Amino acid sequence: MALSRSRLVFLPGIVLLAVALGGCAPFGDNSEPPVAPSAPAAGQPGGAGATTAGKGRVSLLQNDGADGPLRTLNVEPDGRWECIDCAGDGVTSTGELSAEHRERLQQLLAEPDLALETDEARGYRVSCVGALTSTLLTAAGLITSQDCPGEERPPVAEEILLLLTQNTPAEMVG
Repeated sequence: MALSRSRLVFLPGIVLLAVALGGCAPFGDNSEPPVAPSAPAAGQPGGAGATTAGKGRVSLLQNDGADGPLRTLNVEPDGRWECIDCAGDGVTSTGELSAEHRERLQQLLAEPDLALETDEARGYRVSCVGALTSTLLTAAGLITSQDCPGEERPPVAEEILLLLTQNTPAEMVG
């Protein structure tokens, strides 16, 4: 069990490596500045190479249990999204958020309280083994939550997670 728990502790670092290798912005014009390391998170254990997403972009990275496949949803500022293995079936799908959902997502991503919900600000540590772990990669930083009994999710990040899972093939629970 200690091996599985230690693997979960490093999940955000592994997820970020997968995003860096897979590319975080698969659509069209990439004229925004590239994703840059988040200096404070880089000094944390397991946070080496931690990054933030470009302004207005968000990625949802999910892993269902320690050995589950990595599910990735990338959403661009214009509302276009690409979901890689979001249903755990190996399928990549694309789509676009409605204007209303795109506007709401951008409002949430610009919310100042989002910075207070990052893993670094909360001192977040993965606590459940075998649960669906969801990590939002935003301009504010990483925000991780798990589908665990009793775990409280940060309110702004929770609303972003709900918006994404209700309007794309990404899932809220494992």
